[in-house]
This record gives sequence, C-alpha cells and structure tokens, in this order.
Amino acid sequence: MKHSVYQKDFSAKDYSKNPLALAEYSCCTFTNCNFENSSLANIIFIECEFQDCNLSNVQVQNTAFNDVVFTRCKILGVNFQYCNPFLLAFQFSDCTLNFCAFNQLKINYTVFEKCLMKNVDFTKSEAKHVIFKSCYLYQSSFYNTQLQHADFSTAVNFSINPSENILKNATFSKENISGLLNAFNIKILD
Repeated sequence: MKHSVYQKDFSAKDYSKNPLALAEYSCCTFTNCNFENSSLANIIFIECEFQDCNLSNVQVQNTAFNDVVFTRCKILGVNFQYCNPFLLAFQFSDCTLNFCAFNQLKINYTVFEKCLMKNVDFTKSEAKHVIFKSCYLYQSSFYNTQLQHADFSTAVNFSINPSENILKNATFSKENISGLLNAFNIKILD
C-alpha cells in the first residue's frame, strides 16, 4: 500500500535523478521542481499544485490527477492518455504543452489558459465545456473529438474540421472562425 503525504511543500527538487517516491500526495505544492524524463507512474495527486516545474517527457501510466493545477510549467511530450481516468481533473495556466496527448480521455471542464499547445493530440477525446482561453493551438489534432460547449473564442491557430468533430454549442469568435474552414479550402478576405 502506498504511503500518504499531506500538505507538504516541495521546492527546487530534482526528480530527474532521484524519482518522486511512490505515494498518494494530497494538498501538496511542487515549486520549481525538475521531473524531466522521470516516472510518475502509479502516483496519486489529489488537490496538488505544480508551479514553474519541468515535467517534460514524464511517464504517467496509471497516474491519478484529481483536481491538480499546473502553472507556468514546461510539459513537453507527455502522453496523458495513459493516466488514470478515474476522477481525472486538472487545469493548466501559462504552460507549454507541446507534443502532449489527451486522446481518448474524458477531460470535460478542463481549463487551458494562456497555454502554448503545438501538436497536441485530442483525437477521440471527450472535451465538453473545455476552455481554451488565449491558447495557441498550432497543428493540434481534433478528430472525432466531442467539443460540445467548448470555448475557443480567444484561441488562435487551431484547425478543426466541423464534419469530423462534434461542435454543438461551441464558442468561436469572428476573428478565429477561419480555423473551422481550413479543411474546406475556403479563402476568407478582410
């Protein structure tokens, strides 16, 4: 059985050489920690915060993220589709999420705010009510994605084919509507 760690602050730790101990972390804060290329597999995070951390290429097989907040984190190449889907809930603010994968996950109500999200895979994910506030979504993949009530009104550089995704009640702005028409080879003039 995993041991529990409650309300502990972890600051400036390098877990790339000495991995984080297998445990259940509740209400913990990780600040300026380096997790690059390490394993977080089978670890449980409940109501935790990651601030200014490097989580690039971390392994998240069966990792539980329950009400976890990532702020100003570098998260490159993480395959979130392998994390534990039970009670999955996280949000991202000012993060770099390039080359991450959320495919086939239920990420309803997730908030992505001011995130750089190049080449992120949302294929076959359930992303209802997701907010992409001021996010840059260049070459991110949306295919058979459930995007009902999703908010793209301030997102830029996305390309979503309306005939290959469910977009009922999704929100877009006049400025970014061209991201819905790229698949149809339509030119929009000012």
